[in-house]
Order: sequence, then structure tokens, then C-alpha cells
Amino acid sequence: MNRLAGEHSPYLLQHASNPVDWFPWGDDAFQKARIENKPIFLSIGYSTCHWCHVMAHESFENDAVATVLNASFVPIKVDREERPDVDRVYMTFVQATTGSGGWPMSVWLTPDLKPFYGGTYFPPSSRWGRPGFVDILGEIARVWSSEQAKVEQSAESLTAQLRGVERAAAPSAGVPAISALDRAAAEFRNLFDHVHGGFGGAPKFPRPSELLFLLRYWALKNDSNDPRDMALVTLRAMASGGMRDHIGGGFHRYSVDEQWRVPHFEKMLYDQAQLVIALLEAAQASGDSFYTDVAEDTLQYVIREMTDEAGGFFSAEDADSVPPEQVDDPHPHPSEGAFYLWRADEVDALLGVDASIVKARFGIEQNGNAPADPQQEFVGKNILYVAQSVEQIARQTGKSPDEIERVLAAARLKLFEARVTRPRPHLDDKVLTAWNGLMIAAFARAARVAADGQGYLHSARRAASFLRDRMWNDEASTLLRRYRRGEASIEAYAEDYAYLIYGLLELFQADPDVRWLEWAQTLQRRQDELFWDAVGGGWFSTTGRDSTVLLRMKEDYDGAEPTASAVSVMNLLTLSHLVDEPAWGEQIDKTFRYFGSRLEQIGRAVPMMAAALATSIAGLRQVIVVGEGGDGELRNTIRQRYLPFTVSLDLTPDQQSALAAKLPFIAGMRILDGRAAAYVCREFTCHAPVSDRPALEKALA
Repeated sequence: MNRLAGEHSPYLLQHASNPVDWFPWGDDAFQKARIENKPIFLSIGYSTCHWCHVMAHESFENDAVATVLNASFVPIKVDREERPDVDRVYMTFVQATTGSGGWPMSVWLTPDLKPFYGGTYFPPSSRWGRPGFVDILGEIARVWSSEQAKVEQSAESLTAQLRGVERAAAPSAGVPAISALDRAAAEFRNLFDHVHGGFGGAPKFPRPSELLFLLRYWALKNDSNDPRDMALVTLRAMASGGMRDHIGGGFHRYSVDEQWRVPHFEKMLYDQAQLVIALLEAAQASGDSFYTDVAEDTLQYVIREMTDEAGGFFSAEDADSVPPEQVDDPHPHPSEGAFYLWRADEVDALLGVDASIVKARFGIEQNGNAPADPQQEFVGKNILYVAQSVEQIARQTGKSPDEIERVLAAARLKLFEARVTRPRPHLDDKVLTAWNGLMIAAFARAARVAADGQGYLHSARRAASFLRDRMWNDEASTLLRRYRRGEASIEAYAEDYAYLIYGLLELFQADPDVRWLEWAQTLQRRQDELFWDAVGGGWFSTTGRDSTVLLRMKEDYDGAEPTASAVSVMNLLTLSHLVDEPAWGEQIDKTFRYFGSRLEQIGRAVPMMAAALATSIAGLRQVIVVGEGGDGELRNTIRQRYLPFTVSLDLTPDQQSALAAKLPFIAGMRILDGRAAAYVCREFTCHAPVSDRPALEKALA
């Protein structure tokens, strides 16, 4: 075992038995590189990364490769999910020098941590047009030995260029106008795939912030259904395709094809959380319960498979697992999607006379159905997707749609029970504060939107309490990023604060307990102290105190996860309509100006920031329901409507009393004639209360 055996990261522990003499990121490795005057080989990945597994098996488990690495380099392993600060710096370098990025990421550094060469996956020997890893190691070792000064000069120059890029953005003179949102929406319209949903061609990634922007833009403009329909079509396509696990619930990472048919099978917590929120908003915007059903199915998956016994949420499930036919093999070969794939004869044996209905529903074919098979791992097997509607199958079989639904429900349970006996994919069981914040937001939103949301509220409360008890030190005002098996560590980054505050504000609206609001305010103050850029606006990703992290970066791209700055603006918009704090308005405007050129010129790159700008332009209102247990009619009116520019609270008398000092504008609210009353307010000024559904609908319109 190497030094990684003492780490807590599942990714680092996967490499603890490699013959490579790995170091974790830290002073021991840096000092060895300086003393022995060796370049550093930095390998960055995460535990559920398919190509990380491939490179590990081909190269890092190979004694001959390890001998070269150990002799000429100081090898360092980094879990990008634990250390996004390190990952961002070197990903910026790799993208700038190669034009692309991804994981595993391979970067060579001078002993003072400046990069001079990098890439992603390298095969052990040259193939597929990629240089071989062993050849690269030999050439870099030779150049370092014979031309070290040139290498160091190049690294110095490249690092200076990276610092220049980070300083390049100049704030706009003013906050962008609605015309910037018009242009962003036009970008999405131009890229929209009218046949399959989504934007652009293969591969297709779920990027929920795009959908949240389009829905808000639709609500703001209210002049065309196009933006809403692009979001609805995309979500339905993802939920109907192989991207979704139709047996166990949840969504896979992305689709390798443009039809959403063939997924990359890993499941990430942050995808589940953001897609649930997008689905719930789509349900409200469309009135179609399909989206609510998929959202709740996803939440049930998270409760069942991704929840720590104390309430926190795990990070991910792997794409790879041992195929069931190899379960007794002494040397099995894990392959992608093995847990999720089905042979036609398996389905026949399990389901008997009902098999034909299930095969028609999910596109199961005798010889397999994968339209794309990059690694030849799906031969003769089927990836389930919705191939035919219930109505189509009913017409073909002469059965009623209800009968078909019952057959499918029973079959799903049988397939689920059969699948449980297979070797499961690896579970990354670390708990990350940022991703848990997103998941708390999803459960809390479901508690407000779903017809019976109490179970979801329970999950949100448990997770928030988990983080409060294990990840937050109130005396030191310190938030930690990672928890695993009793050990919490790594000081939190801006995204941890931002996402957790987001989750707490959603939880507060579902469960108006003053402790959630007070903790959100405390975290916001601490986030501002540590990360706020008072000169330029926006929030840096790191504190800048760690000298081993070369750049203090400010994320400006809403990718699979939105930027801390975009989420923080959303948070401040919500907070400022609960608690009157003038400084927040200045921070919001300053951040919009910092991101102004991005919003004006390439809005598609920052859809969450664009969603925040839409919210700011629309202006938030407050909707407060007061009365013992609220009122079902009023509550359902709010639950069913799409109200993206509304902060809502449903208060019992005790909750109202507990919050009155914090939210003085609610103190004088009273029930009407013994009935619960709803107050619709703007800027803390309220209209006359209403106590019936038609009056509330009129006020909300």
C-alpha cells in the first residue's frame, strides 16, 4: 500500500494499492520534488470516473509504468470533488493549451507547482491518435534532464498567461438590460434540437440551469411559449430516454448520442438535485403531472440509494460494475452499464406472458438495442428507454391503458428485485456540503410542490441537521466541505456556502423555522468575509490563503454545476425579500456588472446568472399565508402555480410569532373571519388579504 492508504477520499483509496508511489496533494510531495529536483506528475480524477478506471488499470497498476513514474517524477493524486480549487487551476491550463479538458486529467508541473504540459486520458502506448503514456513520460524526463531551464521558463510564461486570463474581465458600466436575456434566449433557440430535445448535437449533457433560465424568461416575457416548450421537450426527452434509470429511478450523467438513448451510466448527486428542481418547475409551468412523477421517482432513488443513515447524501454511483454473468469469475472485468442492461431472454424468463408488453414499452430487442456502443460493451443487451406510449401498446394489445399501467408497475418491481441480486456499481459515499445543499433544495421544493410532501420535508430537515452537526463550527464560523465515515475535513469553498444557503432558503420556505433563516444569514455573512470581491464584484472560489493553489479564480461558466456567484445572487435576491439589508442590493448589482459582458455577449455560458437577472428584472414578491395549518385551498393554489419570482411562507400562529422579530412585515398579519388568509406583498408592502382561491388567483395574476 502507498501513502494514499491513509486518506479518506474514495478516489484516492482506489489507488492505494497501485505500485505507483503516490502522494496526496501536500507539502511532503512538494518538498520531495524540490529536494530531488524532479517534475511532478499530477493526476486528477474522481471515484466514479470511467476513464479514470481505464487509465488506472492500463497504466497505474502496471509495474513497468510505475517504475518509470517513480524514478523520474513525484506522482500526486487529487480527488477533484474534494479539491475543486486545485482541479480548476490545472483544468484551465489544460483547456487553454489543448482546447479541451476532462478526467482523468494528467498534468506535469515544476517543483514550484507551475504547469508545463498536460492532457486528459493517455493510453499506455500510442493509439487512437493519442500519444502513449510511457512515451510521454520518457520524453518529459529527457527534456527535464537536458533542458530544465527552458521548461521552467515555459512554465513561468504559461502561468503568467493564466493569471492574465483571470484578470481579463472588466465590469460593465451598468446592469445588463432585458435585451441581454433576449439574446441569450435566441442563442438557445438557434441551438435547439427540435427532433430530440436538448441543445446542439452529441454528446448531450443535462444542464438544468439552462432550463431554469428558459422557464424564467418565459414567465418574465409572457409573449411566446417557445422558451417554456424548449425546456419541457428537453426534460421529457431525457426522462423518456436511456438517460433515466427506468427501473430504479434517477438520471445518468450524460448521453453519448443525440437521441438521449445511450447514457454514460454514472449517477451524480448534483444532477439528481438540479433535475428534480427543473422537473418540478416544468410541472408547474405546464400543469403536466408527468414531470412531478419523474421528480418524485428521482427523489425516491436518492432516499433509497444515496442517503447516509444519519441523513446526509452520498456523492455518486459508478458507471461500471461486474456483469452478472461474470459473478463467479475469479477475475471479472467490470464494464460500463452492466448493472442496468438487460438481455431479451432475461426479461422473458422473469415476466412470462407480460414480457411482450414490457419489451414493447422499453424498446427491448432480441439482439440488443444500443444505437451506439463506443466500447462494444452493450452487444446483445438492451438499454431501457420509452419506445412506445401506454396508449399505443393498449391499442396493439386490446387492453385498456389502466391494465397496461398495472402490468408495467408490476414488471418494474420484478425487474428491480432481480437487479438487486447483481453486483452493484461502486458507491462514492463521501458527503459533500455543496451537493448536499442542492439536494436539500430539491427535497424542500418537492415538499412545497408535491401533493404529499411531508416525507420530502423530513429528508431535507435531516440533511440540513446533518450538515449543521458535522460540517459547521459555530464558534469558529467555519464550514467544512467533506464528510466520510465519521471524519469531516477540508475548509469549504464559495460553492459550498452558496449551495448550502440556497438549500436552507428553500427549506425555510417549506419549513418556516427561524433557525434555517438565521443559519443562512450567518453563512452569507461568512461567505462574504471569505470570498466576496469588493473591487470587481462576484465571489472568488477560494479564500486565497492556500499558497499551493496558484490562482484565485472566479468561476464564470454555469456548467454541470452553476457558479457560486450566480447561486449567490439568487440567494441575496431571496434574502433581501425576507430581511431588509441594503448592502445586498449593492452586491447584486455589482455582480451583474462583473458578469455583464458574459450576459451581453454569450448568455448561454451563464444561464443561472441570466436566470438571476430575469428574477431581478421581474422583481420578487412575498406571498404569506397565515392561519393554523394554513388552508388547503390557498396552499394548493400556490403549490400548483409556477411562481419563479415569489418568496412564499405558510405560517402557523406559533411560526408567525417566532419570526415576527426577524420579519417585522409579517407581525400584523391576521386571519380573516376565522379562516387562513393570504397576503401578497412587494417590497414589504402588502395588498389586502384574501381567503379564497379565486381572490388569491386574481392577486397572483
